[in-house]
Amino acid sequence: MTADAHILYKVVEVAPVTEETVERTLNDRAREGWGFESIHFVMREGSHRPAMAYLFFTRVRADDPVHA
Repeated sequence: MTADAHILYKVVEVAPVTEETVERTLNDRAREGWGFESIHFVMREGSHRPAMAYLFFTRVRADDPVHA
């Protein structure tokens, strides 16, 4: 990691994908100080329901005096 890398990233896998599991994950990570970036769904062939989801979060490094 370079000295300029002041952002931390977190990827969370969610399965099964339901309104409740996605909402719980979003709220849990927000409470921990993570900001939501995006969600990506993994689909099963022949199914309309995602098999799993990957949620991506970011936050500023706690030891970064410029952005803390």
